[in-house]
Amino acid sequence: MGHSSESFRVLKGVGIGAGYFSRFHYEAWSRIPEVRMVAACDVVGEKARGAGTERWYTDWREMVECEQPDFVDIITPPGTHEEICGWLGTRGINIVCQKPLAPTLEAGERIVAAARSAGIRFMVHENFRWQPWYRKIREIRESGAIGEFTHLYMRTRTGDGWGERAYLDRQPFFRDYPRLLIFETGVHFVDTFRFLLGEVVEVFAHLRQLNPVIKGEDTGQIFLRFASGATAIWDANRYNEVVSPSPRYTFGELRVDAMGGHLTLDTESNMKLKKLGEPEQTVDYVRQDVNFGSDCVYATQRHFVECLLSGAEFESNGEDYLKTLRVVEAIYQAAATGSVVKL
Repeated sequence: MGHSSESFRVLKGVGIGAGYFSRFHYEAWSRIPEVRMVAACDVVGEKARGAGTERWYTDWREMVECEQPDFVDIITPPGTHEEICGWLGTRGINIVCQKPLAPTLEAGERIVAAARSAGIRFMVHENFRWQPWYRKIREIRESGAIGEFTHLYMRTRTGDGWGERAYLDRQPFFRDYPRLLIFETGVHFVDTFRFLLGEVVEVFAHLRQLNPVIKGEDTGQIFLRFASGATAIWDANRYNEVVSPSPRYTFGELRVDAMGGHLTLDTESNMKLKKLGEPEQTVDYVRQDVNFGSDCVYATQRHFVECLLSGAEFESNGEDYLKTLRVVEAIYQAAATGSVVKL
């Protein structure tokens, strides 16, 4: 993003949370010249100190009062978000908040309503749609290269949820989520499928728990129908493995069918496109295996900063993200009732 010397502005930011995924946030902020992350906070002081910011705190209210930031990056568990967002709203501070947004749809709706009422800028840190392969697929759709998209199939096997130590080494709180696969991981794909295919009008789902040491579901199949008539299937499993050097790079294998052909994406981010009646071709696009998901955290935060400075609307603003959360809730309802749920 270009700025004249007169218009260039540096935003002061702070981060609340210094757990596993926060490392990707703080590293990405360090590469955005319009941002100066002055402080981080975590209830565990050693974690906050290790975030790499100028100062660190164990009390997030004290940090915000002392630092008076332009924005706060919330990187804490979902049960904390409503309190933090509500408090920041009363002080007029802009927010970018990690997903899951809240433990329930109702809490998510309250968070969004409070931010709207406070008049602050609010964005959900939904980074999967910023992975470069999905930006390229959206570009292909908009170009009409293979015509109207009609069906999407995604198969995910992360293999990080089997055995007695499932999730403990990286994100131990996953074990206690009463809802896991859809609430924590599937929400990414619902949002990304909306990005690629439009709004969901119908949902069907089957969910199951395979590992008895966790509380939530870890495998399932969801079927989505979109307003355009397109459909999508996410066949997902965090228990079983896939043969891949990095199963969490693209989080799976994708095929998109269209009226004029199809495209595929593998676990190493290689993309192929085949027009009907023509040979398959490799799709060239820029991506790199850095940070997380080919630097999608950086791309997400870059978008947040550009919109904050320009006044443009965020892609994943609160109102838009509630559409994704309503689909998530419909998936659980469909799985519980064994019936199709219409939105």
